[in-house]
Amino acid sequence: MSRTSGVYRITRLGGEEVRAFVPAPLPPRDPALAMEPSLLHSLEAATAAMGKLSVAARMVASPEWFLYGFVRKEALITSQIEGTQATLADVLAFEAGQPAQRPDDVQEVCNYVAALNYARREIARPKGLPLCTRLLCGAHQRLMRGVRGSDKEPGQIRRSQNWIGGTRPGNARFVPPPPGEVAGAMSSLEKWIHAPDPLPPLVRVGLAHAQFETIHPFLDGNGRIGRLLIALLVEHWGLLESPLLYVSVAFKRHRDDYYARLSAIRTQGDWEGWTRYFLDCVHEAAQDGISAARRLFTLIARDRARLTRQPSATVPAIRLFDQLPAHPVITLARAIKLLKVSKPTAGKAIHALLEADILRETTGKRRDRVYAYHAYLQVLTTDTQ
Repeated sequence: MSRTSGVYRITRLGGEEVRAFVPAPLPPRDPALAMEPSLLHSLEAATAAMGKLSVAARMVASPEWFLYGFVRKEALITSQIEGTQATLADVLAFEAGQPAQRPDDVQEVCNYVAALNYARREIARPKGLPLCTRLLCGAHQRLMRGVRGSDKEPGQIRRSQNWIGGTRPGNARFVPPPPGEVAGAMSSLEKWIHAPDPLPPLVRVGLAHAQFETIHPFLDGNGRIGRLLIALLVEHWGLLESPLLYVSVAFKRHRDDYYARLSAIRTQGDWEGWTRYFLDCVHEAAQDGISAARRLFTLIARDRARLTRQPSATVPAIRLFDQLPAHPVITLARAIKLLKVSKPTAGKAIHALLEADILRETTGKRRDRVYAYHAYLQVLTTDTQ
């Protein structure tokens, strides 16, 4: 099957001809997206896995046990795709108040978390922004704050030509729409997101992501905002109640296919091939999340029981254990603040968790010690090294 998915605008930059691609508005037309048997099979598998992931997230009393770690895992992987070298341990130690080993890379990961949290808060606020171009611009501003690309108009739709691959637009692998076409293309995407459409929501998520990446509305950070858009749409269309899907892991595993499938949309109008690829990645990512959730559920139950059996266990120790999902790397000062107790009481709580082999000291120092919930981090760090 072949269709035209857009048009080329011929411009001249630097004295040479440039063919910039302007995508047709969604949904695919002439013909419409064909929900053929193999694609329906991928949709059913991905939808079923998403349902199981949602159930798995309810297995523990607090969804924070999953949400904190899963969001940061997605933030880490989506930043690694762009070339950062930070580890999850680097990020969590920084959040615990320790100096960052790779400060620039860690800041990029933390910025992604801040951008996602900002967007989710806005959408949830009664008078906040809906899922729209302005919201994505606000997320982009937070994403680029103080990191690589912070000089490339953060939070602003681009006013100059960008390109992908090559050293200039004239020899690039792909050239997105000219700057004068970007606002209109984003407006069309925004309207389609909020308009009724008979296509299944999960299919629409994949179409929206591909369209955003083709428009490439910012001078930098488009990949990360495009993957953030997936998380927002999954919630917007009620597929998950919180951003537990870290699809960037699957994109990273199948990176060559990712670029090939996007390219085939533009050159052949092959939306079916892209959609099948996207759904298979969602299925894989949801399966990863289910496996991690089950392991965390077993781990939490085991460690809670182990802690309560400890002779040194105190009420503050149990309270500190309950704080670990959002603070898996902790210091004595942080424990004092979280528990609102004295230094000796916080020290005893940490000692009880050390005796139960829940926390482990990570620095080997006598002063300014840092403690990590090592088994919890081992589950999360799968696929992040």
